[in-house]
Amino acid sequence: MPDGGNAASMTASRPPARRRRRLRLRLVPPLLRRILLVNAMPLVLLLASLLYLDQYQDGLLMAEVGTLREQARIYAGALGETAVRDDKAGHPFLVPDLARPLLRRLTEPTPSAQAKVYAPDGALVADSRVRQDKAGKEVTEPLPPAAEQGPLLFLIGRVYDWVQALLPHQNPNVLLNPGPSAGGTNWQPDVKEEVRLAGSNQSREMPPYIRRTEDNRLLITVAEPVQRDRITIGIVLLTREAREVDSSLLAVRLSILGLFALALGLTVMLSSYLSQTIARPILRLAAAADRMREGRGRTGVVPAPLLRRRDEIGELAEALSESARALWDRMDAIERFAADVAHEIKNPLSSIRSAIETLRLIEDPEKRRHLLAIITEDVGRLDRLISDISDSSRVDAELSRAATEPVDVIPILKTLAEINEATRGETDPRFELVLPPVERLVVQAVESRLVQVLRNLIGNATSFSPPAGRIWLGARATGGMIEISVEDEGPGIPEARLEHIFDRFYSERPRGEHFGQHSGLGLSISRQIVEALRGRIVAENRRDASGTTIGARFIVSLPRAAES
Repeated sequence: MPDGGNAASMTASRPPARRRRRLRLRLVPPLLRRILLVNAMPLVLLLASLLYLDQYQDGLLMAEVGTLREQARIYAGALGETAVRDDKAGHPFLVPDLARPLLRRLTEPTPSAQAKVYAPDGALVADSRVRQDKAGKEVTEPLPPAAEQGPLLFLIGRVYDWVQALLPHQNPNVLLNPGPSAGGTNWQPDVKEEVRLAGSNQSREMPPYIRRTEDNRLLITVAEPVQRDRITIGIVLLTREAREVDSSLLAVRLSILGLFALALGLTVMLSSYLSQTIARPILRLAAAADRMREGRGRTGVVPAPLLRRRDEIGELAEALSESARALWDRMDAIERFAADVAHEIKNPLSSIRSAIETLRLIEDPEKRRHLLAIITEDVGRLDRLISDISDSSRVDAELSRAATEPVDVIPILKTLAEINEATRGETDPRFELVLPPVERLVVQAVESRLVQVLRNLIGNATSFSPPAGRIWLGARATGGMIEISVEDEGPGIPEARLEHIFDRFYSERPRGEHFGQHSGLGLSISRQIVEALRGRIVAENRRDASGTTIGARFIVSLPRAAES
């Protein structure tokens, strides 16, 4: 049991309030950040995985390439059948005057496309965007301008393209921003090389060319050979802006970002809610612990709303409140114990002082011997008192550290009875065992302290028993408890003193016993030990059929141990 000095040292070692405030200021932000991080991390990973739309984008682009390639093949087939003539040597060639009007008519349904026809030597034969003005001069019409985007959509597209550029790409045909030479609408592949490859391997499909121009257009170019009698006489380059791809990608991006923004908003709200329901109550509990440590307020240390919660925070608040009550009860017990000790020690000290002062004044040897005997008895009383006080102070500390274990009560009672029988005098009381017909009665206790309790009760019963009387030691099981009883044939206990006999320094001794032989702490220490073992000790009087007191009975109830 801690003493007053320990309490004073605890008070002296309290940290300053400034340190505690700094601790509270540091507590909320890290916890809230962790909640946000845990809740937002899956969303961020989901966003990153959804924004990585290479497969979706490649699928759209390949669909556009397939459509454009079929269109280019139609153009090449029509040109091969309509705009080709044979020269004097019988070699077919493209006739520009026939190819130009045919190419314009073929591209009229797709105003966003541009078709060019090249001869094998790389010379331009026809261009669908070339028109003649009223003066008969050829004018090249540009492709329709790119669709206007708002600042937000433009920014989203730029950010997405920047993020996508950092990710690996698997499709080698997608050439995003291939350079200034490939950024314009007039860019074209090496026509001579394409014609050569088409003529050498007619089963080979020319690869598409996909690029993004400086004005943010996504252009797709496919090349198809113009053949006559399986002879390549030119090549058609068909270029079209893939606006549908950008529109589809933008729609998907906006949907993803919208869902992400909604989920992020809900995450922030839920994180704030968790912070308010977890972090804030913990701070309030920490403040309550501070107040409890500083000793401000005996009751109501923990806020009532926290005690009413039916969750882990409520259990923590209830545990803290119970700890505060137990602490204050312990402090009150320490104060009462210190006052009782001071009072009990003061009496023999006063007697010793009076005897010493009187001893100085008298010369009679007989009276001086009598005073010295009084001093000796008081010193012995002080020694017993201090020893019992020391034992009482150690009980709580030892029991808080010692682990309880299953203890069989029957062998202990038998051993105590055998010891008494071996040392009993002619006038000493005789022990009788009252045990049930079972082999074991096991309690959860500390064996040495349980024996101390039984010795105290047996010693008390022996003091009050008449000469050659009887003392009964019994034990029985009652539900989840084991009851151990010690009964005697003494005068019993005054009814008004049945509870007070367990108070510290209370002594109700039999007549004829010399004063000061007992400190009055035996039964108090016994109750202290039993309650520390989660048990209960009571005292009552034994009565006969007529109601006359025929002795005293002490009953110790301890939890029954679970036997394996």
